[in-house]
Amino acid sequence: MTRGPRPIRLAVRALIMRAGRLLIVNAYPGDQSDLWCAPGGGAEPGASLPDNLVREVHEETGIAIRVGTPCLVNEFHDPARGFHQVDIYFRARVVAVPKGPWMDSEGVVNRQRWVSEPELRALRFKPDTLPDIAFGEGGIGYDPLELLVR
Repeated sequence: MTRGPRPIRLAVRALIMRAGRLLIVNAYPGDQSDLWCAPGGGAEPGASLPDNLVREVHEETGIAIRVGTPCLVNEFHDPARGFHQVDIYFRARVVAVPKGPWMDSEGVVNRQRWVSEPELRALRFKPDTLPDIAFGEGGIGYDPLELLVR
């Protein structure tokens, strides 16, 4: 039996700013990769994109957020795995933080940090326009199909 292409995965991510710093996470277990991104994850059917984002950010960071407006659409793919994902980024603000250290229950996010724009630009991150959108003047951006490289 021949398999067709894998469906495109839809995900949501949050741009959370606090005191001029952006929250980023490393979403690879252990030390598999030095790639950083905004917190978030796959959207589950039957829940709104903002509800999915609230759930994902809390699972990954322990932080409760209020979701704002969309600010970026990003596509990336890994042709070797047949993987294609579309991320919709929303601006969000912190409502509550955990009282103690937080561990991602799924063990995917192992590190999180708040970074300034120069600190972010010194790291390896995705999508390519992340600092421009996070620290820019606002508006909505679109990052066309990027190759995902670990």
